[in-house]
Amino acid sequence: MTGEPVWIWGRHPVLEALRSGTATSVLLAAGRRSSPVIDEICRLAILGEVPLREIDPRELQRISPSSNMQGVAAEVRTARTLDIEEILSLPGTASALFLVLDEIQDPHNLGALLRSASAAGADGVILPERRTAPLTGTVAKASAGAVARTAIAQVTNLARALERMRDAGIWTVGLDGSAETLIYEVDLTAPVALVIGNEGRGLRRLVRQTCDFVVRLPMRGEISSLNASVAGGIALFEAVRQRIHRTDSANRPVQ
Repeated sequence: MTGEPVWIWGRHPVLEALRSGTATSVLLAAGRRSSPVIDEICRLAILGEVPLREIDPRELQRISPSSNMQGVAAEVRTARTLDIEEILSLPGTASALFLVLDEIQDPHNLGALLRSASAAGADGVILPERRTAPLTGTVAKASAGAVARTAIAQVTNLARALERMRDAGIWTVGLDGSAETLIYEVDLTAPVALVIGNEGRGLRRLVRQTCDFVVRLPMRGEISSLNASVAGGIALFEAVRQRIHRTDSANRPVQ
């Protein structure tokens, strides 16, 4: 499926879209105050031959559901979504790190998870086609541009996709607060897919059963659960930590 044009807003998301080459047009509020970020947006738009025009601030406001759009918006083309075979064939999957999201429905959570996946160097993100937040401008803004930089696969059956990943040599590790095993007790240096559940009910039963391992984060305080995007970010960077430690150990001279 090819990417569809969506609107994003806010100075830094628009700046990132111009830097990544995904912006197709930029709108500025007439009469806005100049700033270094706005100046850089204008410079990059002109340099990249991206159409740039000023419009009435009230017209600009109609594009965004947010009251804080900071006087700038851009139309961007999101990255096309892949199928499971395409994403498994991407370079770098010999030591793969994937993020699998089981019906994440809040667009801010989805955007934050895409941002964390990009920051952690994940090879891609797998989403079910149904009951997942669509890749809208709200997701693009929350992802700080990562939605256009991240390989995303959409699948009809998430449990079947996990089975296909296992066949490809990728371990699947689900996060569930009721699991007995801590995430720190599982080797995340092998090719791995981290599976994050829905904001309310967590992992669906069949998805949980399909995972090779089910782990939890240690909760020490009175709050017994974390926001899905926070939990996903912690899991991703635990994998990053383990991989850095493995590399450091391999490079350590023998005494």
